[in-house]
Amino acid sequence: MTSRFETFENKLYERFGPVGGALIAFIIEVLQIIIISSAIIIPIRYFLIQPFYVKGASMEPNFYDREYLIIDEISYRFREPFRGEIVVFKYPRDPSQYFIKRVVGLPGETIEVANGNVVVYNEDYPNGFLLEETYIDEEQTNGKERITLTSEEYFVLGDNRDESLDSRSFGAVSEDNVVGRVWVRGLPISRISTFDLPEYNF
Repeated sequence: MTSRFETFENKLYERFGPVGGALIAFIIEVLQIIIISSAIIIPIRYFLIQPFYVKGASMEPNFYDREYLIIDEISYRFREPFRGEIVVFKYPRDPSQYFIKRVVGLPGETIEVANGNVVVYNEDYPNGFLLEETYIDEEQTNGKERITLTSEEYFVLGDNRDESLDSRSFGAVSEDNVVGRVWVRGLPISRISTFDLPEYNF
């Protein structure tokens, strides 16, 4: 049985000759592959995941400059960010820029940075608890800040506290500005990994 495409090819050969017909058939086949691939890849790229390059030293030693990350954009459509997740968000003072930081404070909480520590106040801990962060290199969190988050705000900090522009300077990050969570480190190959939530002392 002759397929429709074979019939179409035969018509091309008859009209343009063996060489011309084969060339046109090849071009049409390539275009079909491009269209089908685009129909699959574009929705994934724009609605599910997207690449992100780390710039700067604000997340060292966990993320270094120019590392290539895959960002999961779908999870936060079904749930809110967890404390300890690494997120990519639009910089509140310039939404054309994208930052990567770690979520430290959740909506409705009060976060206090003082004496080199981070203290979190919420319904479960009205007197506050000192946040122990195993993912930083035992460095202090400099600055003095106390902020109460709204129901749609997050307090974010860089893991490299001395080199990070974060909520200590630009304030809380709105839920609308959060793009997604870091899912996979793709490059360099020697550091390919996924990321688990850290364990906290509460």
